[in-house]
Amino acid sequence: MTGREVSRRAFVKTGVMGSALSFVGAGVKRPDSVVADARPQGSSELEEVTIAQLQEWMRSGRYTARQIAEQYLARIDAVDGRGPTLRSVLEVNPDVMSIADQLDAERRSRGPRGPLHGIPVLIKDNIDTADRMHTSAGSLALAESVAPRDAFIAERLRTAGAVILGKTNLSEWANIRANHSTSGWSGRGGQCRNPYVLDRSPSGSSSGSGAATAANLCAAAIGTETDGSITSPGSACSLVGVKPTVGLWSRSGIIPISHTQDTPGPMTRTVADAAVLLGAITGEDPRDPATGGNGRRAADYTRALDPDGLRGARIGVARKRYTGYNRPTDRLFDDALAVLRDRGAVIVDPANVTTEDNLGSAELTVLLYELKADLNRYLGGLGPNAPYQTLADVIAFNERNRDREMPFFQQELFEQAQRKGPLTTLEYRTALARCRRFSRTLGIDATMTRFRLDAIICPTQAPVWPIDPVNGDSFGGNCTTPAAVAGYPHVTVPMGYAFGLPVGLSLFGRAWSEATLIKLAFAYEQATKLRRPPRFLPTVEA
Repeated sequence: MTGREVSRRAFVKTGVMGSALSFVGAGVKRPDSVVADARPQGSSELEEVTIAQLQEWMRSGRYTARQIAEQYLARIDAVDGRGPTLRSVLEVNPDVMSIADQLDAERRSRGPRGPLHGIPVLIKDNIDTADRMHTSAGSLALAESVAPRDAFIAERLRTAGAVILGKTNLSEWANIRANHSTSGWSGRGGQCRNPYVLDRSPSGSSSGSGAATAANLCAAAIGTETDGSITSPGSACSLVGVKPTVGLWSRSGIIPISHTQDTPGPMTRTVADAAVLLGAITGEDPRDPATGGNGRRAADYTRALDPDGLRGARIGVARKRYTGYNRPTDRLFDDALAVLRDRGAVIVDPANVTTEDNLGSAELTVLLYELKADLNRYLGGLGPNAPYQTLADVIAFNERNRDREMPFFQQELFEQAQRKGPLTTLEYRTALARCRRFSRTLGIDATMTRFRLDAIICPTQAPVWPIDPVNGDSFGGNCTTPAAVAGYPHVTVPMGYAFGLPVGLSLFGRAWSEATLIKLAFAYEQATKLRRPPRFLPTVEA
C-alpha cells in the first residue's frame, strides 16, 4: 500500500453484526425526565423536516422546543437503540429537557434568538461539552472524560439557542489509529451502520453524525473532517455535508488530528439547513488563530440560496482520478452534468486537478507529526487528574485493553506518530511545503485560474462498501484529498442512488468560497430534489 493510500484510509473512511462489534459500552444514556418505554416510530412528522419548518411549528404554537426534543429522543430510542439498531448515538444529553424548557420560556418572553432557537442538534463525540456528557473520540480510554470547557462551536450553538441533543458515534479517534480500520466502529460505541442498507458502511469518521441525520434522529448534526470525514459519510448517507475552509469554524476544544487540515462542519438533509448552521457557528476565536479575520467573513450564508444560482457559473469537471471507476456512479454524474447545463451553467470538461499524485506520502507525514503534537496538547489540557496525558499513555492503554480496543485492527498509525519528532523537524516542514504547493498553488488554485472557474465538480465517491472488520474499508474512488490537504471548502450534495445506496456530487473551490459553493449546490438541489429518506434495507437491492 502506498503512503497516499494509507493517508486516505486514516481519516476518511467504517463490525460485523456479530457480538464482538455489537456491544455499545454503557449504552445510550437518556435524560432523567424521558420515559424509557418510547414506542418505535417507523414514520413521524419529524421525517425530513427542515430547520425552517421546525421554527414555523414553534412560532405557531404547534409544538414547543420540549415537545420536538421529546419526539427526537423517542425516535433515537426506537431507531438507534432498538429497531434497525444503527448505533449512531453514543449518549443523549441528560439536560435536554431543562434546556428546551428554558428556551421555550425565553421564546414566550422575548422571542427567538434566531433560526437555531430550540433546534435539536447532535454533535460528534470528539467535540468538547462542559456538561454532564463525555467527550471520548469513541475511545474507552476517554470514556469517562468530561471536558473542562465547551468547544468554541458548542458555545456558538448554545448562544444561538440550539439544543445539543447528544453525542454521536464515530470511527474511533477520527480514524487515525490504524491503516486497516473499519469506519464507524469505536470501542465505546460499537459498529455504526448505514441506515440505507444496514450491512453497508456509513463511512467515516463522522459516521454517527451522518447516519443519525439521514435517519431523522436530529434536525442536523456536526461532524469533523481531516480528509473526507464529513464529505464521505455525507455522500454515503445522502446528505449535504460542508467541509469549510480551515479556520472558518474554530477547532478549539475538539480532539485533534491536524491543525492544518482539521475542521468541523455541518451535516444536514438540505443545503438551506447547512447554510443556517454555517453562518451561526462562524466566528473569531482567540483560542484558534486560524479564525482570525472571521469577523469579515459572511455571517449569513442563507443569502446565497438562489434557485437560479447555476446560471452563468463556470464549473470545471475533474475527471482524472474521480470518474471511470464505477459505472453507476458515472451514469449519475452524467445526469448531474445534464442538469447543470440545463440550468445555465458553463461546463468546462475536463478541468482536471492534476497534482494529487505528486503528494505521495507527504499528507500522512504531516498528519502523523501534527497528531502527536496536537493530541498531546489536547490531553494535557484536560487537567492534572486526567488519567491519560499523552499519546503514549493512550497507546499503553490500548495495549492493556487489546481485547476491547483492538479486536480487529491495531494502532500502527498511533505508534508511527509517537516516533515522530517536534514540528521543527525538517521532514515535517518539507512535507508540509509539498502539501501546500501541490494542493493549493499548483493544484486547485492553478486549475481554477487556468479555466476561470467558480467551482470544480466530480462524484464524491462510489456507493459504499460492505462492513468488513476482517479486511477493513474498501474504497472504490474518492475525491476528498485535494480540498482537504489545501484546507479549502468542499460541499457534497445528494446526486442519486445505485442499488439503493446514496452517491453524492462534490463541489470544491478556492479558500473562503463557501458562499459560491452553497449557491451552486442549492440550485442543483432545487433542480433535482433527489434525496429520499432511508428504508433500513438489510442488504442491497438488485
